[in-house]
Amino acid sequence: MRIRTATGILAGVFLTSPGFAAETYVIDPAHTHVMFKIERFGLSNVIGGFVDVAGAVSLDKEAPEKSSVTATVKIASIDSNNEEREGHLRGPSWLAAEQFPTMTFTSTHVEQTGESTAKVTGDLTLHGVTKPLTLDVVLNKIGTDPVSKRAAAGFTATGSLKRSDFGMMTAQGLIGDAVEISIEALAVAGG
Repeated sequence: MRIRTATGILAGVFLTSPGFAAETYVIDPAHTHVMFKIERFGLSNVIGGFVDVAGAVSLDKEAPEKSSVTATVKIASIDSNNEEREGHLRGPSWLAAEQFPTMTFTSTHVEQTGESTAKVTGDLTLHGVTKPLTLDVVLNKIGTDPVSKRAAAGFTATGSLKRSDFGMMTAQGLIGDAVEISIEALAVAGG
């Protein structure tokens, strides 16, 4: 992931410059969106997301493969533009938000795949089950956020999972098993 800038070359998900160590960026929940899409009855797709997201990104400017990310999503913050559906999704037949209040992702491996892309693999814990998940990540930009005036990094990530792998078996054959994931994330230096 090399991006030419006026100050040099950005590599991986971080700057590659001699003398720089990993920097920590904190996920900005106001500008981060974790979205999902799942097929419903073969008729349409339900699209939704989670509002309450927190985490951190460690960007290693010299060795992108040493970079890492951790994120926590509060299940009760699910938003699908329908209160009745959200109540069902929070309930025991689906996400069981009371029993499993958070979903977490902790990266275990970063592989640079292009000038501004990487595969980030990690452990996803959802519904009390931990399984590996690989996300295709695009580094949109590293720069200064014009509003906060802080160093910032923006990412787009996509991936998919099978809900049955996480023990969610409700309405199999009626509701799709595959869940598409799309994340737009902004991380800022200094929290």
